[in-house]
Amino acid sequence: MCTMGKIVSCEIAFIPIVSEDYVTDVKKVLEIIKSYDVEYDIGILSTTIRGDKNKIHGLIVKIFNEMDEKCKFTMDIKLSNVCGCEQ
Repeated sequence: MCTMGKIVSCEIAFIPIVSEDYVTDVKKVLEIIKSYDVEYDIGILSTTIRGDKNKIHGLIVKIFNEMDEKCKFTMDIKLSNVCGCEQ
């Protein structure tokens, strides 16, 4: 049984489209993710995150707002309410 609030899983792929330095932009997104109290697994093409749904939602908004000022981008976001917790 999960001891936290509602747990969700999320996969985020951040893709800079118009950027002066796309490597720095991707690193900034990863810094934002690492600053949150969530589990994460950084992959080659995307990052998988698992945690409290409110934290995940807030994280997505923070990434969008901070990167909106730096570059043009797309974010491919997949959310699941199946966390893998035993019930």
